Amino acid sequence: MISHVGSNGKLEYKHQMSEIARVVVDLALDREFDYRVPPRLDSDVKIGSRVLVPFGKRKVYGYVVSLAGSSPVSNVKEIIDTVGRGPLITEAVLKLAHWISEYYITPFEMVVRTILPSAVRHEQSRFKEGLLVSIREGATAPRSIKEMEKRAPRQAEILAYLLSHGPTYMKDLTKRLKVANSPVRELKKKGLVDIASSVIRRNPSWGREVVATEPHALMPQQSEALKMIQGSIRCLDPAAVLLHGVTGSGKTEVYMQALQFALEQGKGGIILVPEIALTPQTVERFRGRFGDQIAVLHSHLSTGERHDEWYRIRDGEARIAIGARSALFAPVRNLGLIVVDEEHENSYKQEEAPRYNARDVAVVRGRIERCAVVLGSATPSIESYHNALHGKYALARLPHRVDHRKMPALRIVDMREEVEREGRVNVLSRDLRDAIESRLQHAEQTILFLNRRGFATSLICPKCGYVAECDQCSVSMTYHKKADELRCHICGVYRRVPARCPNRDCNDPAFRFAGIGTQRVEEVVSKLFPKARVKRMDSDTTIRKESYNEILGGFRSGKIDVLVGTQMIAKGLHYPNVTLVGVINADTVLHMADFRAGERTFQLLTQVAGRAGRGDVTGEVIVQTFTPHHPAVQAARRMDYEGFCDQEIEFRRELSYPPFTHLVCITMRGPSEGHLTYGGTLFAKKLKPLMPDDVIVAGPTPAPLEKMKGLYRYQIMVRAHSIRPVTAAIRDLLKEFKWPEKVRCAVDVDALSIM
Repeated sequence: MISHVGSNGKLEYKHQMSEIARVVVDLALDREFDYRVPPRLDSDVKIGSRVLVPFGKRKVYGYVVSLAGSSPVSNVKEIIDTVGRGPLITEAVLKLAHWISEYYITPFEMVVRTILPSAVRHEQSRFKEGLLVSIREGATAPRSIKEMEKRAPRQAEILAYLLSHGPTYMKDLTKRLKVANSPVRELKKKGLVDIASSVIRRNPSWGREVVATEPHALMPQQSEALKMIQGSIRCLDPAAVLLHGVTGSGKTEVYMQALQFALEQGKGGIILVPEIALTPQTVERFRGRFGDQIAVLHSHLSTGERHDEWYRIRDGEARIAIGARSALFAPVRNLGLIVVDEEHENSYKQEEAPRYNARDVAVVRGRIERCAVVLGSATPSIESYHNALHGKYALARLPHRVDHRKMPALRIVDMREEVEREGRVNVLSRDLRDAIESRLQHAEQTILFLNRRGFATSLICPKCGYVAECDQCSVSMTYHKKADELRCHICGVYRRVPARCPNRDCNDPAFRFAGIGTQRVEEVVSKLFPKARVKRMDSDTTIRKESYNEILGGFRSGKIDVLVGTQMIAKGLHYPNVTLVGVINADTVLHMADFRAGERTFQLLTQVAGRAGRGDVTGEVIVQTFTPHHPAVQAARRMDYEGFCDQEIEFRRELSYPPFTHLVCITMRGPSEGHLTYGGTLFAKKLKPLMPDDVIVAGPTPAPLEKMKGLYRYQIMVRAHSIRPVTAAIRDLLKEFKWPEKVRCAVDVDALSIM
């Protein structure tokens, strides 16, 4: 070991015959540690490798993030061993992880845990092995099978199956033919088959038949968009494209032909979708075009399926990754195209640290890996649209539906007039009831959308006004009729419905349902139309892994007449026989305490309306609302995206909201309001002098959702034109600031929700 003075003026130690590996360990320490690479591991330790290292008196797992020839530490410990087959993280993805750590103020090792699925990180993760049965080359012919049928019919049946279907795993062979292992082993003794241990691929699409498709002829606007994206794939000009296409305009076909172009250039691709509910249909369409080149990554796969699909991508067996948010980090080789479908969706923003937005990180990964990025939506986010208007993104428009099919006619039903006429609030207005009846008579399908699950949003005492609220959260509990219980949709606690009003001064036995949920809509539709086949799709009915496929498969095949659901049915689904969409309560999102409420209402109404009229019959959309003249509702009625955005952008400009500033939400939570007020006030006081003059720091104030899971919540809001000085100041202050007892702090950069 030789010591010398490094470029930074510090004494460094040159370790001969071996390199120094900088390692992050699976502990939230937000720093790297130096380890010596022993000669026996010289060829195995690479950037991105998983390693076992000594850490104090323990042995822990970590990841090599860089290699160096020297270290400022004299007594560098040695790496014990490598784990797994080859590097798990590419250098480009590691660079992306560093960017996420800095931008979203998150410890680097926490980001590493995010970019690698737990199915890959877990020390017990491994490939599944089984016995593969195959016919020994030249060992049999159809004639010998016929000769065998009389004396050994089971063996003959096995040989016939193997001739027809090729090599088959023992487990599948015996299950399909309903035979024991013994006749297979007899065939091996006779020298007719081979039995060998082999890796079994756990395939999430196993058993599903997919119809192969060919590229469709494109409309002129689609061709122009495709040329723009191909130019981006070829030479990154432009680097990112915002594809603004109305619902049913053929955006998916443009994605697929762009992806085919990338494959022809020897490159791979990533396709992101916002909802797991959309994944099966998206995978089916892409698999029909690209076959087994597709790998699927999302949380509803089993651990084994995620493990195997990830390695298929890493090893180059699959060139295209499709999935929800985390699929963005898939180790696709020679990445040429990233598509973020429905780019406006909030589900691309992770709610836990690191609180990254997959849409924005996709653009950064595109820059790092020099690949094209396409952001697609019928209702782009205000931020993306503003970036396109100012030249940061190129803008491609698809203003018409495929084959110039008509957009659905959208009608607004003023529920105030409905109440005045009917004398009560009905779940379905007269107009919507008549429209559903008409669709049932014509064997057409209906989608009913309501963004609230459960039977009723609350239980209220008509005598004293008592509302059943969660003891741990500042929200009313939702009544679920089937289980006859009250549930909190924030913390998940549930309890039986009380027989009488819990208010001791009242004790009245009459509880009244207030508000409606999807469960109640399903019940009302079933009673009004007893012959209709009605199904509900929300997070209560899709707990099982196959629930999505079963419900959407039944709807696609015509076994369901009316589909009732939440926002998971509001976007991306393509069913030509749907001619009616009903929005039960358009005001659900509109009156939330959030400056984005109008934008989200417009997006939801436009997206759910786009499910209607995708076939030969013109669609109809009926929107029930108590606020019919709100600009977002009226803009959705006219399908006027540009008009809505122009008005919304001016509103944001005046109040210095995104896209004109970055919004950082610092949320403190704890059991004591006094501690939150004191700690938040002191933190804000210390933060303000560290900020540039044009930065706005507001708070601390109670969060709109003031209490959650038994803890009070306060917020500090920071709005800044440039984000880097702000995040650097917050990171530095957090390292030295001492919060009061039991107070926890979370920082959300570019926050999408302030609830």
